[in-house]
Amino acid sequence: MRFRHLLQSSVGEIRPSLSAKDTWRKMMRHQWWSVTQLFHSKGGYGAATLSMKRDPLNIKQSDSEFPLILGRDVSGVIMECGLDVKYFRERDEVWAAIPPWKQGSLAEFVVLSANEVSHKPKSLSHTEAAAIPYVANTAWSALVNTGGLNKDNCSKKRILILGGSGGVGTFAIQMLKAWGAHVTVTCSQNAERFVRELGADDVVDYTAGPVEEPLSALEKFDLILDNVGGDTERWALNLLKPWSGAKYVTLVTPFLQNTDRLGIADGMMQTAATVATKALKHLVKGVHYRWGFFAPSGPALDEVREMVDAGQIRAVVEETFSFSQVPEAFDKVEKGHARGKTVVQISKGGDDL
Repeated sequence: MRFRHLLQSSVGEIRPSLSAKDTWRKMMRHQWWSVTQLFHSKGGYGAATLSMKRDPLNIKQSDSEFPLILGRDVSGVIMECGLDVKYFRERDEVWAAIPPWKQGSLAEFVVLSANEVSHKPKSLSHTEAAAIPYVANTAWSALVNTGGLNKDNCSKKRILILGGSGGVGTFAIQMLKAWGAHVTVTCSQNAERFVRELGADDVVDYTAGPVEEPLSALEKFDLILDNVGGDTERWALNLLKPWSGAKYVTLVTPFLQNTDRLGIADGMMQTAATVATKALKHLVKGVHYRWGFFAPSGPALDEVREMVDAGQIRAVVEETFSFSQVPEAFDKVEKGHARGKTVVQISKGGDDL
């Protein structure tokens, strides 16, 4: 059987391709996929770490990560299950986010582990569902696993999201508001109405000048989620409530760049030293400094599904592309200033399953 997939054959080069491989082992045939800003995929970042995860024994004995199949989000139908898979059946409609150390989702068939998969929300089309898994797992990992928030302790907590109009930000706004938090967001002026419609309580326009001053005039925060990076941590931690367990969680870390530059062992040591130094520096000031990472989780998506079907979270799809337009989709995402997710149709037929 021949099926389509998308290959990256070198840094920066993305092209559609065909493959003639057996597909009897393929668990899922999916129709929609969304573009994420995994710059280590298209730009070459993270090759050392991801290579170790994919080939820990160095069986390939190659320094090249190419060709790669890109993509993380999937929404589609299960075609076949392994003998030990009990929770899913053939023809189930599911969604998932694939770990970055596995080959990606830009193919008509993908193989997934059962613990990465969740049943798709009944209220969403596959187009909409493909916009959620990666950002949901990322926000969940940062806010719940790292930040310690949940539906039972979030009420009336003050949360600041730096960079709130992209995929992770728009999802986080909705989840936090569903849990009763007060949410402040930074974004551009032309995105203010958009994030307010999603539930943001206070909005600060970063295009009007440095945001430190208007944010400092507000009541201090219980948690900050940083999607921006750069020099934000220089001033952002001063916005937290001291000696109250308040946390700063950034999704912009040097981990992959360190392992690329220094190798796995030295890169991990450098990374550990960096985060430990920063955590200690801020701990003496009464606030907690943390790094957040994407973590695939079917159980987390199960909880997200319930919120989606309850009308508490909606998919934010900015634009859709056909499979042949994937390079254009990547170019659009890399330009930034997103208003939600960019989605690609893999299989013909749309949502007619």
